[in-house]
Amino acid sequence: MRSSLELGKTYPKDNKPEECPVCLNNYDDNLQRPRTLPCGHTFCSQCIDNAIKNGQLTCPSCRAQHVATAATQFPINYAVEAFVRKLKNIQLTTEEVVPAKLSEAPNRGISKKLCSMVQEQKSNISSLITSCEEVLSQLGEYRGQLGDWKTDHLHLQDRLYALVEQNKSAMELLELEDTNVVDMTTQGEEGKTQLQAMLGSLDTVNAAQEVFMTINEVDQCNMVVEDWLQKCQELFPTVKTVYTSLKVQKTIREALEMITTDTGATADPVHLGDTDSSIMNKVKKISGEIHLKQITVEDLRRMREPIKSLVEAGRVLAVKRLVEAGQVLAVHEDQDGCCSARITLQDGQLYLHPLLRQPTPAHAHTLQESEVVGVLDPSCTLAFLDLGWAGSTRGRVTIRLTPDTPLARQFVLLCTGQRGHTFRNTKLLWVMDKGEPGEWVVGGDYESNDGEGGAPLLPNLQGQYRGSGRAGAVSSWWAPGSPTSAQFTIITRDHQDGPQWLWVFGDVVSGLDVVRAAVNHSDITEVTVVDCGVVLPL
Repeated sequence: MRSSLELGKTYPKDNKPEECPVCLNNYDDNLQRPRTLPCGHTFCSQCIDNAIKNGQLTCPSCRAQHVATAATQFPINYAVEAFVRKLKNIQLTTEEVVPAKLSEAPNRGISKKLCSMVQEQKSNISSLITSCEEVLSQLGEYRGQLGDWKTDHLHLQDRLYALVEQNKSAMELLELEDTNVVDMTTQGEEGKTQLQAMLGSLDTVNAAQEVFMTINEVDQCNMVVEDWLQKCQELFPTVKTVYTSLKVQKTIREALEMITTDTGATADPVHLGDTDSSIMNKVKKISGEIHLKQITVEDLRRMREPIKSLVEAGRVLAVKRLVEAGQVLAVHEDQDGCCSARITLQDGQLYLHPLLRQPTPAHAHTLQESEVVGVLDPSCTLAFLDLGWAGSTRGRVTIRLTPDTPLARQFVLLCTGQRGHTFRNTKLLWVMDKGEPGEWVVGGDYESNDGEGGAPLLPNLQGQYRGSGRAGAVSSWWAPGSPTSAQFTIITRDHQDGPQWLWVFGDVVSGLDVVRAAVNHSDITEVTVVDCGVVLPL
């Protein structure tokens, strides 16, 4: 037998499954009962007890550390026990004379049909026993996981108690500081009163002797007050008191905000769905949702792909909930600070909204805006404008941009705010040829919002553009490179036989009815681009 001291070694995994890999004794129903550690490795109870030192246990196979006080806290591996029993039965059977098969025992007085029924029942019972053993093994592993979580809660509880103690210490420092401030305030008020009295005395002196005496008293009073002023400067604020107070407040506030956020996030339980999955697979699915830390572009892509595993399902579900809750943002930092853009999900499609100069929420999940924009496909970029009037958003206009044209690239920049400017909150400016073939509407003055602005964002907007008179065509209002060439037009009525727009860089693929409704509004300048952005091809 190996010594229990040898548990410090790492053992190869070529031992027999019916033996403890440490002491090499066969598992039994007493001291050598097989127990499974949270890391998944199994050893006999006696070897586990012998290996526990100072409340810690190191797994001999993988060196994982576990909090432990006794072997009994770890679940029994019923699957191994069942295997050992079967192995013993096989050994006993080989040592005995094998009896005749049930169907070959005519002297039992039962028919073949009844024999078949008996065999079927035996098969069912054996299958149920196997299922029981598998579930018992799962329950044992689950109990081990529960034990680990309880230990984690105890450690967190200790940290919370430590945080409470820090709060008490900070309050004690504040009380001491407040007492000192009160004392110094009292001294200052007394000094001020004396100075006021001295001022009055100087106004009433009549003799030389009286002047000298009063000035002497004034000098002494001045020294006391100046000394008080110096002490105030030296004593207050006490750096340790102020720093400790603010630091503890910040730590506790962040912890409480995290608790509030997490509690809200878990109010809607995870739907496990597949009842045939093992207990531990379901646990892993829930864990995958709760322990989501960093979201990536790949996570957003998986939201639209077939789910391959329960663990992946948990993560996908978590990301989807965060996106739907508005907690996933694309961020960009420059010399002026941080900008953030919302990522939203609507009808199964992801949208990136424009960058805005605004504080990022404390518990938002962020991605770099450059990574998100990097997934755009220049050959089929879709941009959108949300139009609204009379106090409400009326609909979304989706535009497919012509590939590799400078005007299309500029349109994307103004929909995403990558250069600091955006179509968001701009007005539609005017309608031309209203009610006639070739009717069109103008917008896009991001500068002055009156038709006088809309400077180009790119240095060279010249390119290969097509002409069109079809309804839905999106073009530049001015020739590329003109001082207001960021302004755009949308044709709302066909004009195939008349003059065509020459600088077309996109076509409305949905929402043309929204633009037409805007044209029919009584005052086109009341129609606003409430929001804008691009469709993420994920």
